[in-house]
Amino acid sequence: MNGRNSWVRIAYCRDIPVREGRAVKVGSREIAIFNLGDRFLAVENRCPHKGGPLSDGIVSGVAVVCPLHAWKISLETGKGVNGPSASSCVEIFRTRVEDGIVLLQLNETCGQREGDTAEDLPEICAQASEISAIRDYPPAAEA
Repeated sequence: MNGRNSWVRIAYCRDIPVREGRAVKVGSREIAIFNLGDRFLAVENRCPHKGGPLSDGIVSGVAVVCPLHAWKISLETGKGVNGPSASSCVEIFRTRVEDGIVLLQLNETCGQREGDTAEDLPEICAQASEISAIRDYPPAAEA
């Protein structure tokens, strides 16, 4: 791994139920994180067909079915699985779990729109929606 990639804390594992996904905002992009029970997988939260929110889709094995038009996308490869979705793909992101926290590996430009600079992004650009904030992790020792 080179110095241009970093691991960013995204969510508590407990806040993403098994076989479900949640969307997180990273800069100007949304990423869908899925709990498969034995691991977490993350993909771009935009179906390549009509932009449907993959985080709201139904998890089927290691794939997600888009809630808008039933396109099936592999959570491992980001590629379409069947029929019309087979020639499409979405970006995937590496994940890991540390101390009950899901982390995403992001490169330094992840979430930036064309023309943005690193100074335009917040120091921690990943903000979870509908999941507990982890900005203050680890919690301060109780007195």
